[in-house]
Amino acid sequence: MKYEFIIVLLLAFIGKASAQEHFPNNALSFNAFRNPSIGLEYQKKQLSLHAGYYPTNFESNVTTEFLKTGITFWLLAVDKKELPSSFYFGTSYLRGLTRDYQNKNALALEAGFRWYIWKGFNFRLGVIALSVKGESLKINPTPSISYSIKL
Repeated sequence: MKYEFIIVLLLAFIGKASAQEHFPNNALSFNAFRNPSIGLEYQKKQLSLHAGYYPTNFESNVTTEFLKTGITFWLLAVDKKELPSSFYFGTSYLRGLTRDYQNKNALALEAGFRWYIWKGFNFRLGVIALSVKGESLKINPTPSISYSIKL
């Protein structure tokens, strides 16, 4: 738990350093694939909250499912669009639904980049490190397709 606390402090520091960047006051994303989950995400400036269903493959052709909720920090916007493409870091709580992870709690750290292709349509590419007590650390790519609207 102390590592998550250190990461949150680091994200807060980075946030102060990049506060002048252009991020939306309010936005809502409909996430259609794995990152951060299949579900909804609400963004206010550089922070967003998400919740949804998270399928992943720790081994080829074997899908493991989770419920997932968490917080994401956005930084280093690369353009001046209404919804800017940017990098992100996040942390999440997951609850296993299937396989060896059924009814187990998990913590995850994520990092990556969200690229707005056209209007609110965007792709994300990131990586997740998922930790569950009694299991080995899992690291997976986290691609995504989403649509966001500025509120």
